[in-house]
Amino acid sequence: MKTDLSKVLTVSGERGLFSYVAQAARGAILESMLTKKRFVAGPSAKMSALSDISIFTQEGEMKLQEVLTAMKNSLGDEKAPSGKSAPEVLKEFFGKVVPDYDGERFYPSHMKKVVEWYNCLKEYASLDFETEEEGAKASDNEESAKTAASKQAKEASKQKGAKVSGKQAAPAKASVPRKVV
Repeated sequence: MKTDLSKVLTVSGERGLFSYVAQAARGAILESMLTKKRFVAGPSAKMSALSDISIFTQEGEMKLQEVLTAMKNSLGDEKAPSGKSAPEVLKEFFGKVVPDYDGERFYPSHMKKVVEWYNCLKEYASLDFETEEEGAKASDNEESAKTAASKQAKEASKQKGAKVSGKQAAPAKASVPRKVV
């Protein structure tokens, strides 16, 4: 199954990556990839989808998905260096993977996060990423399936002679003879 990076989040102050589960009344329900525990991230939580993150290069910016794919192609089945590696090791690694990264704006602290995210995705998700077109098709298919189900429910209720409204019709009351006194 392909990983949709728009549903994989990082939360400021929390360790690891999180999967978006659902919208909550006061925030979002997230599930930790490491512990599989769910929690509600409130509106004050600083969350970022991995699909929105880029790294600085000499020519501009490079999307994180492209960086992770380059890391996968370079490493094969091996893990990336640990996030606790020395800055020189990380700089050397990114020099091989993304040779034109901007050393003045892409710091070793950023490199540590990227290799930790890579290792987390490798272990708990997939490094086969969904493209934007596939994500749009999936959401269109999901939306059309909901619309089709709604139309089928309306058609079924029309055939039964019930009122058609935005909500489902209440079940018809059974006709029970009244007691005549």
